[in-house]
Amino acid sequence: MTHDIKEWQTSLQACLDALREQTTLDQDRLLVIGASTSEVTGGRIGTAGSAEAAEALYEVLDFFQQDTGVNMAFQGCEHINRALVMERAAAARFGGEEVAVVPHRRAGGAMASHAFASFSDPVVVEHIRADAGIDIGDTFIGMHLKHVAVPIRGSVDSIGNAHVTMAVTRPKLIGGTRALYPESE
Repeated sequence: MTHDIKEWQTSLQACLDALREQTTLDQDRLLVIGASTSEVTGGRIGTAGSAEAAEALYEVLDFFQQDTGVNMAFQGCEHINRALVMERAAAARFGGEEVAVVPHRRAGGAMASHAFASFSDPVVVEHIRADAGIDIGDTFIGMHLKHVAVPIRGSVDSIGNAHVTMAVTRPKLIGGTRALYPESE
């Protein structure tokens, strides 16, 4: 099976552009990425992790991070309890408690293991509360998003063969009929 790496990268860039249109993504924000490289390449989640797909997607995400300054966390699979790979400084800044595990293709997934190998000072944390997220292949990133998550629709709904969903978060609206809320942007 031949893979269209450029198509995957173009689709991911379109997703990132849609997120950036809907919310601020900068050095004060945290973006969670869940990615099943098995799904991207046409397999079933958790069955055929692809270093090739991980590298191709990471290249786009790394460029986006450099361009925006957003902090990224890569969610691993259920075999490491969906723990996240982050830069140590970001984990400290956003309150991530370090856990002892090193993700690999069969426990953590190809994307998380590629991020771990690519970061300058990687750590794995158990929980975060991200401001936005991209879920490539239905990896269920919702547990790592702040309340309240709002779905984002972009121009693409798949990367390779993987279904894609995206979300941003907003502050909870509290109070009641007498409360005033900031105007939407």
